[in-house]
Amino acid sequence: MNEPLTHRHWAALAAPKVAPGIGTSTVLILGRIWNANGAEHSAGNAALLVALAAGAATAGAFAAAGHGGGDGVLAGTAFATSGALALAGVAGYADGWSLPILLWAVATAVAYGIAARYWRTDHRDTTAHERHTTVRREEHAHVERVEALRAGAQIEAARTGAAYAEQLATALITRATLPGYDPQAITRAGLPELPAIDLKHDQ
Repeated sequence: MNEPLTHRHWAALAAPKVAPGIGTSTVLILGRIWNANGAEHSAGNAALLVALAAGAATAGAFAAAGHGGGDGVLAGTAFATSGALALAGVAGYADGWSLPILLWAVATAVAYGIAARYWRTDHRDTTAHERHTTVRREEHAHVERVEALRAGAQIEAARTGAAYAEQLATALITRATLPGYDPQAITRAGLPELPAIDLKHDQ
């Protein structure tokens, strides 16, 4: 039994690799746009941004320290949100580009470091699944080959038996047409008696 093979598009394969860089770059760009629209003079927005970043980091810490080893996906999402808010705040309130670019580079490196861990886990899971699928296909193929050989042997045995029965019947018919044929000779020779056919019953 063959399972369908699926091929992913190159864009679907490349999307996870560029997502961290696109995410941090988007935050940096939005932060600088915010800076150009007067973010440096908004103390209330700065306080809100700091509070949101701190809240996201706290939520990530609680998620990581939860029961049963914590929820890694939730914790990673919370910490990523906290980092994005911090980067947006620096990009929005810094005077020049030096500090925002520095933090963008650090945030991008950290994002790729965290993503690499999940990529390795996903690669191991995918490899294990493909190996399991290959083994299962080989087992199915082996069972099919064995069943095919068994069916072929049964068909060949039936064909041989039918050919032998036909040859025996032909020999008996030919022998019966010869002069001096004695029907009781078969019984005296110890051969099994052929069953009589009730033609009236068959009709």
